[in-house]
Amino acid sequence: MNTDRFRAETAPYFRNPALEGRFSDPRYGAELEGPVDGGVEPSGLPPQSAYYAEMYGPKSDDGFNIPAVPYQQIDARFYRQQVDNTFGERPGTIIVDTGERFLYLILSNGSAMRYGVGIGREGFAWSGRGVIQWKQKWPRWKPPNEMVARQPQLEKYSIANGGMPPGIDNPLGARAMYIFQNGEDTLYRLHGSPEWQSIGKAVSSGCVRLINQDVIDLYDRVRNGAPILVI
Repeated sequence: MNTDRFRAETAPYFRNPALEGRFSDPRYGAELEGPVDGGVEPSGLPPQSAYYAEMYGPKSDDGFNIPAVPYQQIDARFYRQQVDNTFGERPGTIIVDTGERFLYLILSNGSAMRYGVGIGREGFAWSGRGVIQWKQKWPRWKPPNEMVARQPQLEKYSIANGGMPPGIDNPLGARAMYIFQNGEDTLYRLHGSPEWQSIGKAVSSGCVRLINQDVIDLYDRVRNGAPILVI
């Protein structure tokens, strides 16, 4: 028996009253009131569909096997979806709304791709304008010296020791995008994470984390030098 598949198929569902009687089309972000196509009125449970099962299913990438995400256990608001662009920023701009726990990539057709994110806990967050100076697939993780000083057990992964090798358990996940401001490294990143439970929460050491499947999608859409606004 495939235990990962068993866990996904038997995972509990949590009722979300805010979604009662509504259906959100994952392809267009459109929200419809009442029953859909004469079917059973939605219960407010996260949608169980082939669309999301494929989006957050297992993925082989550059020799690494990314496990499926039990998306049914994540608030459906944080699923990747296309929404209206309400920001007035030019296409290609990344906007991180730390209050709502969303990352938006502005598209060229008046819409934006929205992703759920986890953000820095109080005292560790960053905000402002910058650029994605460079991007990396399966990066090494090199915790800043300040973090090592707070958590001495990370010494073996320090900058001086070469960091943690790429892999599924690496805190930067499958992709990292490095935020610079005025030509200087802010030390903040957009990155993947195996900890899907942290999406929608403020738990990181300041960086913006996405589900690995989502960060791969974002990475492929973002160019080097893309502007970013964190609010």
